[in-house]
Amino acid sequence: MKKSIFSLRALALMAVAAVGFGAQAAGVDIPALVASYPHLALGLGGLAMLGELDGTSIMKALDGVEAKLKDIAEKADGQAKTMGKVSDDTKTALENIGIEQKALADRLLQMEQKGTAPSQEQKLDATWGAQVVKADSYAAFREGRTQKARIEVKNTLTGSDATVAPDRRPGIIPGASQILTIETLLGSVPTTSNSIEYTREDTFTNAAAETAEGASKPESGITFSLITQAVSTVAHWIKISRQLADDNAALAAYVNNRMIYGVNRKVETQLVSGLGTGALISGMMKTGNYTLHGYLSGALGSTLPKLVLIRKVLADLWTAGYPADAILLSPADWAQIEIELFTTTSNTVRVSVDANGVTRLFGVPVVQSVGVAADTFLIANFSQAYTLYTRQGAVVELSESDGDNFTKNLITVRAERRLALATEIPAAARGGDLTPPAS
Repeated sequence: MKKSIFSLRALALMAVAAVGFGAQAAGVDIPALVASYPHLALGLGGLAMLGELDGTSIMKALDGVEAKLKDIAEKADGQAKTMGKVSDDTKTALENIGIEQKALADRLLQMEQKGTAPSQEQKLDATWGAQVVKADSYAAFREGRTQKARIEVKNTLTGSDATVAPDRRPGIIPGASQILTIETLLGSVPTTSNSIEYTREDTFTNAAAETAEGASKPESGITFSLITQAVSTVAHWIKISRQLADDNAALAAYVNNRMIYGVNRKVETQLVSGLGTGALISGMMKTGNYTLHGYLSGALGSTLPKLVLIRKVLADLWTAGYPADAILLSPADWAQIEIELFTTTSNTVRVSVDANGVTRLFGVPVVQSVGVAADTFLIANFSQAYTLYTRQGAVVELSESDGDNFTKNLITVRAERRLALATEIPAAARGGDLTPPAS
C-alpha cells in the first residue's frame, strides 16, 4: 500500500496535536517547548515534506511514533492533574521521541530519493544493447520482414560505475623466467684476479709397452700449452624513480631480482656459445674448447640417426677415459628426438626419468639449454672439461650520482657478474653437428 503526501501530513499533524493536547493539559507552553527542542519540529516537519512512499514498514513506524506520542500525552495529562506540573522525565521523553522522529524522517527521505532513481530495468533500457533489442527495425529483421536493420542509438552508455574500486591483486605477475641449467654442470672456483692462467695438456702419446730385459724402453710424449683466460664482466642497468624505491619496496625488490636474472640469463648462453674475443666469455662450443665428433651421416644409418650419433659419441668418450655426465641439447632438438622415439616402431632406445625428475638418454642426463644452437650438441664429462672461475657473484648496486639522476630524482640500478670459463681438457667434451654432412 502507498501513503500519499496528504496522509503523511495528516499523521504529522495528528502527532503534533497529540503532543499539544497532553502538554497543554499539563500547562506546558508549547511554543517555548518547541523552541527548546527544535529537532522535534524538524523531525515532524520531515514527515510532512515527504512525497508518496510505499511500504508496510513505513506505516508500522509511523504507528509506533503515534503510540509513543499518545503515551507521553497521557502521562503528561496525569502529572498535571496530580502534581500540577509535568516532570522533567516526561519532558526528556518528549525530547527523545523528537530525536527518534527526526531519524525516521531522514530514513523516509532516503527512501524517497531511491524511489525517484531509475530502476534496473530503466538502466538496462539505456544501454546500447537494450536500445538495439527494443528497436522496431530490429524486431522486423528478427521476424524476417526485412533483410537489414538500421538502429540509431543514443550516444550515452549507462550501467558502468566509475566509483567502483578495482579488485587489486597483491604481488606482481612476473615475465618469462627461463630455467638456467649450465652452471649446475660445472665445478666453480673463486678467484681474486682479473685473469686466469693455467697449463693445459694438449696431447699425450702413450708409448708404454712390454720391454725385453736390457732393451731400450719406449718414449712417450706430452705437450702443453699455457692458457690465459680473461675474466669477463656481464652487466646491465636500468633507471627507476626515487619515489618507486621509497614507496613501493616490493616492486623495487622485483626490479632488482629481475636485473640479476637478466645477467644470469646472458651468462647461461655465453657459457655455451661465447666467442672468447675481447671481453667475451670463451664458451664451451668455441673452436678449440671441445673435440669434434668426426662422424659423417653415412656412418649413422637411416633409423634414428641422431640417436645413433649420440650413442657413438658416448662410447668414444668412455673409451677416451671421460665418461659423460650430461648430454647438452637445445630444447627444439630434444623435442624432435623425443617425437622420433614416439613415432618409430623401434624399441631399441628408451628414455627414462629418475626419481629426481631427471630425464636420461642411454642412462645419461639430458640437459636442455637455450645457449645451444639448433642442430648442434655437446656431450662431455663437464666436471673435468671445464671450470668456472668466479671473480664476483651477481650483485645489484644503486646510485643517485649518475648523470642528472639527482636533479630528476632517479636512481640507476646496475646488476653485474664477473667470471671466466676455463677449458682445461678439450678431449673430455665432444660434439658438433647433430645432423652431420654426408662427406
